[in-house]
Formats: sequence, structure tokens, C-alpha cells
Amino acid sequence: MAAAPYQEGEPGEERSLRDHLERPFESLRQRFQDSHLQDLQGLKAKATVFKHKIGKFQNLVNPNHLHDEEHEKRTDEKRSFIAKSQRFGSFAPLREANRVKCAHTKHALEALCPEGTPGYGNIRVMRHPDHNVFENAADMTFYWAHHEKFIVIDYNLAFIGGLDICFGRWDSRQHPLTDMHPAGIHDEIWPGQDFNNCRIMDFQKVVDWESNQLNKADYGRMPWHDIHMGVIGDCVYDIAEHFVLALTEEQRWNFCKRDKYKHNDRYDWLVIKGREGSDEDLISVQRPTHPMGQYILHPLGPIETKKFGPQGTVNAQVVRSSCDWSSGILAEHSIQTAYCDVIRNAQHYVYIENQFFITATGDQQFPIHNTIGRAIVEACVRAGREGRKFRVICVIPAIPGFAGNLSGDAATGTREIVTDASADHIFFFNLRTFDRLNKAPALEAQVEKSGVSYQEVQRAHAEEIMRQTIGIAQGGAQEGIQMGPEGARRFKTDGGDKEKERALDKGRAFEAERENVDHGGFAGVDSIAADAMLHGNKVSDEAWAAPLTFEPQLLLTPYELLIVDDRIAICGSANLNDRSQMGTHDSELAIVMEDTRTIPSTMDGQPYAAGYHAATLRRFLWREHLGLLPPQDLNGNNDANAQPPGDCDNAVYEGEEYEYVADPLGDQLWELWTGYATRNTDIFRDLFHADPDDSIKSFDDYSKFLPERIKQGHLYDPNRTDVKEKLDQIRGHLVWMPLDFLKDSEMAEKGLQVNAITESIYT
Repeated sequence: MAAAPYQEGEPGEERSLRDHLERPFESLRQRFQDSHLQDLQGLKAKATVFKHKIGKFQNLVNPNHLHDEEHEKRTDEKRSFIAKSQRFGSFAPLREANRVKCAHTKHALEALCPEGTPGYGNIRVMRHPDHNVFENAADMTFYWAHHEKFIVIDYNLAFIGGLDICFGRWDSRQHPLTDMHPAGIHDEIWPGQDFNNCRIMDFQKVVDWESNQLNKADYGRMPWHDIHMGVIGDCVYDIAEHFVLALTEEQRWNFCKRDKYKHNDRYDWLVIKGREGSDEDLISVQRPTHPMGQYILHPLGPIETKKFGPQGTVNAQVVRSSCDWSSGILAEHSIQTAYCDVIRNAQHYVYIENQFFITATGDQQFPIHNTIGRAIVEACVRAGREGRKFRVICVIPAIPGFAGNLSGDAATGTREIVTDASADHIFFFNLRTFDRLNKAPALEAQVEKSGVSYQEVQRAHAEEIMRQTIGIAQGGAQEGIQMGPEGARRFKTDGGDKEKERALDKGRAFEAERENVDHGGFAGVDSIAADAMLHGNKVSDEAWAAPLTFEPQLLLTPYELLIVDDRIAICGSANLNDRSQMGTHDSELAIVMEDTRTIPSTMDGQPYAAGYHAATLRRFLWREHLGLLPPQDLNGNNDANAQPPGDCDNAVYEGEEYEYVADPLGDQLWELWTGYATRNTDIFRDLFHADPDDSIKSFDDYSKFLPERIKQGHLYDPNRTDVKEKLDQIRGHLVWMPLDFLKDSEMAEKGLQVNAITESIYT
């Protein structure tokens, strides 16, 4: 074959002088790409990739392999210099005037814009860490996880805190437990596996989310109490920088690109303004000889259009727990540093809401290494010497959110976590609520006549919701919105999916029997959880058609919140344990906030200038726990607290109850707080034998207190006549933490589940 004639550029194309100067050998480059030499270049690239993978096995004996080359040392020195110059040793500076099964997830998100649709390529999901030892060798981890929860939107707005984007997290402040509706399944609030109780069973096959093995007719859901902060201002850029270096929710970006996707051109390198040129190594940007993927400069639009600069009155700083495996950096534990610093300098009170409380007061308390406990002791001792009233109030779940009964062998690890709480110098409380299972006789008759179980009715409703949602999406196709072949395959609505159609048919059969069942004119509310809140009804006054079937549940507080002296607040994802605080284990992100705006208040009866943000947040939480807030409406359109920052201020619900909780050290408030906790604890023990409980001091006590014949979470004696009157006395959700639970037994005997190796995982 004759060689193509030499041609400068494409036929008919005129190149400018500047183009000639910048690319003088454009035609030669094109001819090289069309030749067999290009194939040789590809083979060389593949050989380099293979060499890179083999080299990872050498790293097994070199734990410092990401920090021993000269360019890596220079980057580490730059990062360390920045951290040393910041408060708490954080990568981010103090910012003023701010306002404050992953594989299934990956495939589901990417299927929203599959190839051939207008949005293809706009959704990119990375998963990290990789547990494949043959692919990643020393760069993998078995036990630690990315635990951060944050979102950045257009560099204008960020959300940071403890709330997961997953099933079972949506809730209201009254925390209803039941989702049975005799008036019709269409009133369901938590369809499919969104109705979850991790104390009974964990999520099952989330790909088939419409199917729920937890029967709503038998069990209540696990209520969820969580906090997230919406932020605008300069600290949004810091969160975005962390995103670029270390994008979380089971993902990483530049670090993950370098470590796992370097040779995949579907994933680009992200460069952000302010971290360009000689500073781009700070966000893990690499420029190999043969790069795969492009280099995208963020923000995409002009930086002048972003909401930077003073936006409010809160001074905020982003802190994190991060290290080599999670971000490719030297270990940073600025969350622990911030906790210790703020607590150590506390003058009046420390308030903590957290899922765990596992900490040490010294250096000899193996296997615990974080010393937040030492900071608490130092603050208490100093207050005692100075004669100041000082309290540490900690609200945590009595049991972490793991499935199973605490007395079984499978719960050894859970019990190991519970043993690490201490009562010295601080007050521990839990949150617990109740509701009724509205299992009306008419509903049971409808189940019997239709031959359809209530679980099948649940499945049918979830399928119907999905069908309606996809119908809306398909209706938008006229405006250019298309689901694509993958979306259509997953969410068929044309009757082609026989299993889904069978589920829908059972739902129709169930509803068809409604007219044949006598509902007796029952018009009671489906949930009575609101009765423990402000302006709630009395349980004894509620309309009743079903037998007395009640359900108490612990509230989970799976987030990190610290409020000190009504002036400083820290909110984020980090638990109070080694996994979250050490920096070398789970990766975490949090934000430290101090409001320059003050409000007149009182502290221990004396005039006091409180920070607006910290004080109003604490007052809101304490009123919720004490039942001094009204129930929350399901529709949040008119709820000021459901709007993004900048749209409106948070609603603080000023009034008599707002002023009642103003003084965190007030004697009257403390009497109410402890009095409600004592009364609620006694009633839950009396009616439900709710566990864990202080009366259970051994495993023999456990079997007597809660025999197997009693379904977990139900009335101990359903024949009692004073149940409603007892429940009338419960206010709010506070109960005492059972610190004497199993104190006469070894809660976590050494063995395969708990030993010198696994203790560091549990703590």
C-alpha cells in the first residue's frame, strides 16, 4: 500500500502562525498515531501498568511507601507546615463569617445516565478502599472505612454532619415507630426497606429494596436522631478541597484516581483554583508521562460568582481524621485535637451527643488510645478546685446499632463496646420512645379474606411507589429526560417484570377486600408517638380498636455533636472512639463553629452572653428530648429548619419552653431533666422490661428479666389494665443510661470475637 502523501494538517484546513509555533510537527504526530509504532507505545504503557501492580507487593514490607520518595517528602513537608500553622493541626484554616452495599450504589447511580442518554458521563462514582489484595497489596485495608458524610454543591453550599444517605434515616422529632394504616396502605411513610430496625435485623438484599423481611405488623422501626449542618461561606471551599483530595461516602477522588483508577480514562484528575502549579500535589494531582483522563479545573464557573467571603456570623473551621490509606497523607487527627482543646478549656458545661463513648483518661488503658477522657477529667478537676458548678452531660444509645439479642454469643462484640462507658464525673442518658402497633381486627380480617400477608402488601406498595416515580420520569422524557436502557431494564413498568406484577396483583387483591370488612367506624391516629411531645394527646384518650400492642425502641444518635458553654459547637461524622478519633483508622470530617453573634442569657443564674448558634441549637435539642417541642409535620415545605442556609434563619420556637431551657446549669431545669429521665426509665422497665437495664446484673438476671416467650420490645404483661395511664406519664425521650447493666458478669469474654487483635476494631 502506498504511503499517504505528506500533508500539513487536514485537507482544506489553514493553520495559524500561533498554531504552527505551538505544534510545529502536528502532521508527524498524526502519522505516528496511525502507524504500528503507536501499538508499541500501547504495549509499553501496559507493561508499565503491570510493573506498577507487581511493585505494590514490595510495599507490604514498606509501610512508608507513599512517603519515602523525594517528591512525596516535599509534599508531606508542605502539608505539615500548613497544618502546624492552623488551629487543632487541621488542614483547613479558621474561616470567619460562615452560615452555618457501595457496589449497588455505584451501579444504581451510574445507571441513571447510561451511555446514549444526554447526561452520560456526568455521574462518576469511585469506590474505595479496594479489598483486592492481588490488585492493591499494601494499599488496601480490611477493617477501616470511610465514615465521612458531606455534600458540596457548586462550591456555594455544603452539608456536613452525621447523616447517611441511605434507607432508615428519615425521621421526625416525635420519632414514630409504627407504619401500619388501617385506613389504607397509601398512608405509609417508610416504604420497602426504608422501614428498618437494625436491632432486629440488618438490611437484606438492598438491590431488592422493595421487599422487606421485617414485618410492620410485628415490629416497630428504629427511630433515628441525627444532625447535619448546612454551610455557606469560605469553609465550603475547604470542604471542596477535601473532596478533591479525598471524596468520601466510600469513595476517593484524586487519591483514588492515583491509587486505583490511574489507568482508566473515564476518571479525570480534578484541579482546584488556589491549588494549581507547584501546589497541585497538595490535592494529590499527578502528571504521568502518559496520563489517562483529563485535568479539570474547578470551580467550572468564575470564582467571583461563588458565595465566598462574609455570609453570616459564624467562625468555622473544618477538621478531619485522615491518613495514608484513606487520603494518601500523613496521619491527621485534628478532630480529636479540637475535642480535647475545647473540652479542656470548658468553664461551665460539656454536652455530647454521640453513638459511642469509648475513651481513655491516661496512657495505660489498652486498647484505648484517644485521650478525650483525659480532657474531660482535667476540666472537671479544675472546676472542682475553683469551686465552679460544672457538668458533663452525655446522650448516647444504650446499645450501638447492631442486630441481635445482647445475651447471645453473637453479641460479644456489641457487649465489648458497652463495657467501655464510665460514670465518673459525667452524667449519661439514653433516648427511648414508644408507639402502638395499630394492628386493628379489621386489618387482620382483610389479610385473612384476601389471602395476602401484610408483608406482601408492603411489597406491593413499594412497587407502586417505584412505578409512579418512574412514570413521572418517563413523562419528563418529552423534555429530553430519558431513563436509558439500563434504567428501563431495572424499573420496568410495562408488565414485563412478572415478579413485580405479581406483587402488585397481591396488593390489588388485598385492597379489593376492604369493602367486605367491617372497620367499625374506627378513626384513631395510626401513631401515638406525638403523645410524648408538647401539646400531645393523652394515650388514655386515644381512640382504640386494636388490642394493646405497644412497642418501645431506643433512639440511635449516630453522629458527633459537642456543645461547650453555649458558645462552641462541633458537628460531624466522628464517633467518640479510637476508630474515629485516631486518624489512622476510619476517615472522618467535622466542623468547629463559634458564633460572633451573642444573645443575652444566664449561666448558673448569672447573666451570660451566649453564642447564638450554639445556644439555640442546644435549646432546640433539649426541648426535643424533654418533650417541650410540638410534633413535626411530615411535609417540610413550610418548615424553616428544612430550608438551605441563606434562604431563612432557623426556627428556634421562642416562648415559655424556650426560656425554660435557657440556663443549662439552672437547678430547676436539672430537676426536670433528671426527673423526666427517672420517671421514663421506671415506666419502660415496668411495662416493657426494656433492655438493657440496671436490674440486669448477670446473665441469669437477663433470662429472668426478659424470657424468650416475650417478643422483643413488646409489653411484658399485655393483660395489665393500667398501661395507658402509665404511658400518659412519659414525657419526651430521656432515660438514664444503665451503667450497672451486667456488672456482675464478664460482658465480653476473650475468644475469637474479642481478643487483643479485634479489640482495636471494636474501639
